Amino acid sequence: MFSRILIANRGEIALRIIRACKELGVESVAVYSEADRGAAYLKLADMAICIGPGPAAESYLNIPRIISAAEVADVQAIHPGFGFLSENAHFAEVCRSCKIEFIGPSAESMKQLGSKLASKALAKECNVPLTPGSDGPVKSEKQAVEVAQKIGYPVIIKASAGGGGRGMRVAHNDITLKSSLKAAQAEAEAAFKDSTVFIEKYHEEPRHVEVQILGDKHGHVIHLFERDCSLQRRHQKLVEESPCPVIDQKTREELCTAAVRLAKAANYYSAATVEFIMDKNRKFYFLEVNTRIQVEHPVTEMVTGQDLIQWQLRIASGEKLTLEQKDVRLNGCAIECRINAEDPDRNFTPCPGTLEEFAAPGGPGVRLDSHAYQGYRVGPNYDSMIGKLIVHRPTRAQAIATMRRALEEFRIGPVKTTIGLHRHIMATQDFQQANIDTGWVERTRKLG
Repeated sequence: MFSRILIANRGEIALRIIRACKELGVESVAVYSEADRGAAYLKLADMAICIGPGPAAESYLNIPRIISAAEVADVQAIHPGFGFLSENAHFAEVCRSCKIEFIGPSAESMKQLGSKLASKALAKECNVPLTPGSDGPVKSEKQAVEVAQKIGYPVIIKASAGGGGRGMRVAHNDITLKSSLKAAQAEAEAAFKDSTVFIEKYHEEPRHVEVQILGDKHGHVIHLFERDCSLQRRHQKLVEESPCPVIDQKTREELCTAAVRLAKAANYYSAATVEFIMDKNRKFYFLEVNTRIQVEHPVTEMVTGQDLIQWQLRIASGEKLTLEQKDVRLNGCAIECRINAEDPDRNFTPCPGTLEEFAAPGGPGVRLDSHAYQGYRVGPNYDSMIGKLIVHRPTRAQAIATMRRALEEFRIGPVKTTIGLHRHIMATQDFQQANIDTGWVERTRKLG
């Protein structure tokens, strides 16, 4: 095991990694921008180093500054968390060229699975179900129309690089397809410096179901079952739960073993999430792979009893996975609500400001992963997530009841948050009966 690592991230995930390090007896070095100076979680790290001004490009995305901090602190490894540089293969290569272990997969696996086109090609080789679509990138309007007419409208245009809904457009006819193709290519180029796009059949009212996997450097790969992340707004997740409430055991086994096959084919190690779209007939289709720990990892931790961050550290240090697939059991139901400083009534506009009131919930089955506190200022430089409220109970109905109670207890002000929206979601019959899909929030709230 490492003796000291650097955490190339901020906020809630940085605190989560610090806690994992403390339990493993590993010293942690936190880096921070000027915008995060004085953040309470920095005091829990063994060392804290400022790496630049508030803008992420000058701090958390600045590879030379992070590597310099790592060398000054004499660390053995760097944990990238999620977001920022977590899926940057070049950063992984730089770390290892500087004799610093990257706590994540190999750069080769990251490149192969990080490209949607390359990962789809690998999925096809591995017999993982794929949505009908273009066989490779689409470069011209003529080619796009030919593909769309062959597979049938509606279709979706996707950027090969990146995610988060950028570079994505849905088209229902030839005219909208042509205009959407140019817009998607331009957005992909601006966001990812890569205008490559492809086309797939668009599944209407699908569910988003994903599988958590862990692999070590010795070829052992297992899954830790699935999460349902169907409640989203603008392709960003709001609520996640495990297990998926609408699939049977046979489908679960097919889904999870498909994810493991893909990870093994990519020689993958560390934590990753293999994402799928599930249609109304409960058929699943490969979507993409996230080669990092995800925001919603706590729901998997709660239902399996495994600490995924600790496993990332153990795997990166060369330890073998001591878990066999038969040892991983599903226990009860866990639900996570992302608490963001946003105004849902104003199309989720970010709401920076000082948290003059911050009263966290508690009680049986409640977990709060947050770096915020009374007096904390939510700034404009980074994402608006204040924290993640997670509950774990024996049944889904009990988990919903506990979440409703915890949301009532959770008091944050005067900054607007998504707590009220989550209360509404938990109270609806649609959610309680698991009758939701990825467009449910937009449809029911008439969002733009």
